[in-house]
Amino acid sequence: MKNIFVTGGAGYVGSLLIPLLIKEGYKVTSVDLMIYGDTLPEHEQLKIIKGDIRDQNLLEQNLKNQDAVIHLACISNDPSFELNPKLGKSINLDAFEPLVKISKKNKVRRFIYASSSSVYGIKKEKNVYEDMSLEPLTDYSKFKADCEKILSMYSSDEFITTSIRPATVCGYSKRQRLDLVVNILTNHAYHNKKIKVLGGDQLRPNIHIHDMCMSYLKVLNSPKEKINNQAFNVGFENHSVSDLADLVKKNISDDIEIIKTATNDNRSYHVSSEKISNLLDFQPQKNIENAVIDLKKAFNENLLINTFDNEFYFNIKRMNNINLK
Repeated sequence: MKNIFVTGGAGYVGSLLIPLLIKEGYKVTSVDLMIYGDTLPEHEQLKIIKGDIRDQNLLEQNLKNQDAVIHLACISNDPSFELNPKLGKSINLDAFEPLVKISKKNKVRRFIYASSSSVYGIKKEKNVYEDMSLEPLTDYSKFKADCEKILSMYSSDEFITTSIRPATVCGYSKRQRLDLVVNILTNHAYHNKKIKVLGGDQLRPNIHIHDMCMSYLKVLNSPKEKINNQAFNVGFENHSVSDLADLVKKNISDDIEIIKTATNDNRSYHVSSEKISNLLDFQPQKNIENAVIDLKKAFNENLLINTFDNEFYFNIKRMNNINLK
């Protein structure tokens, strides 16, 4: 496989994944609305399209001669989705099956879908495995589960389909997000010397952004019989919110004040990544502490500025300002 089609290629994960794909020798086509800026490097192996995955003509034209699709594009997370549910549905659900159909029609060989660990809902079990029932609680996570089912319907020996269920991603990227739990805590610790923890005992699975990207590369290069019509959790570290705050304090400064307050949000879950570890021999190379250190370095080097008000770091602020339809 040489030609990879990435939707959402200029996003938080995509802007790190695409340079890794290029380094591995792939020719990449990225389709993205670019609402968070142009975060991709110019390269002879990269074709950058500023476009909308809801545009089926664009898909028809550019999915020819592609070997694989990595579908990252979506309105990310519950708060962003609820800002404009109609928009979220049109991008996250309605655009999905046409993309799959056009991919299969054009003889794409592999289709990798970025789902979410939120598809499980709240589980009482100590470990959440891929074969457990999906009980999503929000439209965002319901549509993620729906798309997994749609993708499964199109799976065949010639069209290899895989769903990745990521934990919350953390760390530094050219298209930075500062609205994710570890990144939020690190931003406040570094700039305000203060962290607010709501509750604290809730378990939150996280994955370093580099390992998130490497999991896509692993699936891309795995034997089809191991990945076809399969789902894989990717979330190797399960810490309580209090422990996350302590990790951030340890790596930023000893004088950080941690303020704990009560919360009604008691969602707590522990995602197991044993399947991708055992079946595909995938092991993380980084951890949450690395993510905090990477962000601290970015702050020190002024790679991230105006980190509480810059709309490009916060999905909701940016979407509000551009009035995306």
